[in-house]
Amino acid sequence: MVILGPSGAGKTTLLRVLAGLETPESGRITLDGREITAVPPHRRRIALVFQEDALFPHMSIERNLRFAGAAARRVREVAEALEIAQHLKERPARLSGGERQRAALARAVLSDPRVLLLDEPLAHLDPQLRAHVRRQFAGFRRQFSGPAIHVTHDHAEALAIADRLAIMIDGRIAQYGTPREVYDFPANVRVARFFGSPPMNLLDGDMEITGIRPEHVTFESTSAFRGRVIAQEFTGADTFVRVATGRGELLARTSGVQTPQAGEQVGITFAPQHSRRFDRVTGELLA
Repeated sequence: MVILGPSGAGKTTLLRVLAGLETPESGRITLDGREITAVPPHRRRIALVFQEDALFPHMSIERNLRFAGAAARRVREVAEALEIAQHLKERPARLSGGERQRAALARAVLSDPRVLLLDEPLAHLDPQLRAHVRRQFAGFRRQFSGPAIHVTHDHAEALAIADRLAIMIDGRIAQYGTPREVYDFPANVRVARFFGSPPMNLLDGDMEITGIRPEHVTFESTSAFRGRVIAQEFTGADTFVRVATGRGELLARTSGVQTPQAGEQVGITFAPQHSRRFDRVTGELLA
């Protein structure tokens, strides 16, 4: 499960409450049907991996991993799955940031937890390295069969690794479901405005708000719905075109090299099956 939300949404606080490092003001925490709200952290068997790798600098990677009490064969098995077996004899300072974070993940798995909590473990890695480590999560997940909760503010990361996705805004879970469900059917305009990079377009109407993802916006000269191009941004594979319309600004994601230029009047279309309708008063999804 991935919890995705902006900074300050309460994601880390939630993990600390689950781990027993903070006390909830209300509610209960249950694990396998047993309440653990008052159980001290060391008896919960919940592993928490922080943004910093928190390895012992004076120990080799192997000793760091063996510190969890795992057998040597199991240590090598997990290290190979996370592609750090060649570094077992080295100290953390000799490893890259991505390798140290993978070692921290390995140590958490080797502690034999019932639940694994991951607090933005890839946040301090550069984008290219983060994408590489993210691809290695398949091997990591094979080494841990229990439930894992991964917190992030990175939309691509959430979509890439989540089986289930929770959107957290202002301390509350705004929506929960599969990544595809949440992406295609945001529960309300708050989720629609937040989730996606870039997020969903929201166009004002008399009775409702219409939502459409940028990749589903197309330009058609004969369309009655028109607007004026105010900017475009070339990102390599895609070009994002921002258009001012009578119902608000709209962003289109195009892949062609022939894109409308700033100042140009364009016709805009999008397929009805890709549009979403939200209540204008409550902001909740209608269809």
